[in-house]
Amino acid sequence: MTPLVFSTEAYQYLAHRVVELGEWQLGQVTRKWFPDGEHYQRVDTDCADRDVVLVGGTITDHDTLELYDLACGLVTEGAYRLRLVIPFFGHSTMERAVRAGEVVTAKTRARLLSSIPVASGGNQVFLLDLHVSAVAHYFEGGIRPVHVYGKPIVMEAATRLGGDDFVLACTDAGRAKWVESLANDLGVPAAFVYKRRLDGASTEVTGVSAQVAGKRVVIYDDMIRTGGSLCSAARAYRDAGAASIDAIATHGVFPGDSAAKIAATGLFGKIVVTDSHPRAVAHQGAGLEVQSVAGLLVEHLRSNR
Repeated sequence: MTPLVFSTEAYQYLAHRVVELGEWQLGQVTRKWFPDGEHYQRVDTDCADRDVVLVGGTITDHDTLELYDLACGLVTEGAYRLRLVIPFFGHSTMERAVRAGEVVTAKTRARLLSSIPVASGGNQVFLLDLHVSAVAHYFEGGIRPVHVYGKPIVMEAATRLGGDDFVLACTDAGRAKWVESLANDLGVPAAFVYKRRLDGASTEVTGVSAQVAGKRVVIYDDMIRTGGSLCSAARAYRDAGAASIDAIATHGVFPGDSAAKIAATGLFGKIVVTDSHPRAVAHQGAGLEVQSVAGLLVEHLRSNR
């Protein structure tokens, strides 16, 4: 059965790429906006008894509800199986309550998507490089989560940027175990920075865990938002004598003018991210390279039937 691929408005670019690589069919949706902010969607391609793939990230509350509404509509229209592809799961950093009364938004969003009616052939959700892997277990009921790891893309980019001799680094000790595992697979040393919290809003770098003097350093983090932690770590590696610094992240969020501010620091030769977030695609250009996750997603969609 040839999959029929739909997407939310913000992720049409990725759906087109998935269709191209998978040699699948693109589904059409009519969308309208009303003056009061309500939105209208109509499924124009018959999806009855079809294997349906829906691509969309929870990048804003509007996008989350657009994804939810469209998913419900596709099941109502008779989709045999519904497979949600969520390249970027927003709110994944709010995966647990630290203080009394905090809302665990990652869990509430997962519960919302878990309430989508179950297609006769079942529902699946594919999640790319979650900030915390336990978020996948917040999905409940008749939907089956699949955590897709972007490791092949990260390893290829790290080797291409670092060459034969480089140090794979991370922004803080919290990501050290993951980066150490990745560095072992690549056969290179790992490094991280030590931080001391000054107050509730700021930290101070106090040291670097490994010898980086004269070395190429490639920093990996799962997500770049404003780039504050990334730039602080890069300065520490530069001050420790790194010959060059590049960075890799699965998700490039870049709110506001953060992409321009990161570029203006002059700390990085190149930053590589994926197209998991539309803002990364919008900012690609000099100094920012965007790799598509479409091939990885197609591979997992084919193998998880």
